[in-house]
Amino acid sequence: MTTASNTIPDHVPPELVTEFPLILGSFSKENPWQTLVPQACEGPPASYARGIYPGEGGAAWLFRRKEDVNRVFFDTEHFSNRGWSSFARFIGETWNQVPTEMDPPDHTMFRVALNPLFSPPRMKAMEDDLRRRARNLIDTFKDKGECQLMTDFAFPFPVAVVLDMMNLPQDRLWDFQKWEHGLLHSGKLEVMQEATRNVVDYLREVIAERKQNPGDDLISAAIKSEVDGRKWTDDELVGYGFNLFIGGLDTVTANIGNQVRYLAENPDAQNKLRENPELVAGAVEEFMRVFAAVTTFRVCVKETEIAGVTVKPGDKIAMCTTVAGRDPEAYENPHEVRLDRKATHLSFAVGPHFCLGVHLARRELRIALEELLAALPEFRIKPGEIITSQVGGIIQPTTLPLVW
Repeated sequence: MTTASNTIPDHVPPELVTEFPLILGSFSKENPWQTLVPQACEGPPASYARGIYPGEGGAAWLFRRKEDVNRVFFDTEHFSNRGWSSFARFIGETWNQVPTEMDPPDHTMFRVALNPLFSPPRMKAMEDDLRRRARNLIDTFKDKGECQLMTDFAFPFPVAVVLDMMNLPQDRLWDFQKWEHGLLHSGKLEVMQEATRNVVDYLREVIAERKQNPGDDLISAAIKSEVDGRKWTDDELVGYGFNLFIGGLDTVTANIGNQVRYLAENPDAQNKLRENPELVAGAVEEFMRVFAAVTTFRVCVKETEIAGVTVKPGDKIAMCTTVAGRDPEAYENPHEVRLDRKATHLSFAVGPHFCLGVHLARRELRIALEELLAALPEFRIKPGEIITSQVGGIIQPTTLPLVW
């Protein structure tokens, strides 16, 4: 039961209800990593955060300790992934993202089918192609003395890779970018609904065509494969394509933007990595911890206690790795970037839902930094420019004008 006035469940202690500074769909002209993120990290181990979940005043439990977030990732008895995102409901449909919005044993069956498509050997075989793509993009601006990193590199580099893996047309890249922005960055229900409908209608057309003319791509691979001795349903194929669309068109872009922004604002760190490229892979892991960009959610399905609070069925839980990655109980001086820090993080999740595309994402991030640092002299943010960042759901700069 919830109260009519503020939709806060009756079992939530009033003193734990807080306003979350990283409001979903909001933007800031401050550097969120220096202001809003540290603010979000302040507070008790558990609070009920308003503004963190989709919808007007949407609220969810927020756990600040890494160990508590880690527990929820692994605990499929009390917490479910099913149907947390609302995208299908926006357009009156009932599919779930595959495999993101599935629970074991269904999730396990689909991961068994999909894991080989994203295996370490398969992603390693893409190394030369990824490096060639990065260099080709950098070649278009390296002699100009400036670039708009988000549109010149951070978006087209990883997105072109995923479009090729899905065998979708490169000449529609910016149409897809518009849809992706509507889904994840508008914060407006009507825009999200329209974008969801555009993506789903397009995917259904692609799926129908691939059934007639299967190829060597991620969508055709799902059409050809079986789960539990049967073919995938059309809704499962749509949910899978939608998951690829969201994951492939946004998360790596956000991380490239956040990481390059840090290097542009910290020339000592930038030059250390330029002079010691062997440190880049480790630095990417530290950046993934301290600039964890993405918050996903779980839904409680069985009452339990965590971090001293009672969580009941129907409660939403924000898997805010942004905050968990700066837990002072888990990391010494957690807000500080240490390029040689040896520590694990939760930014790719853990447990059954460990990121399907992690081996590709890590490779793309490493290659992006290696190639930018090798091709460009010391770069900085263009003087006089104010950087606006999206700060809710996925944290990233909307623009990143660099000069060198």
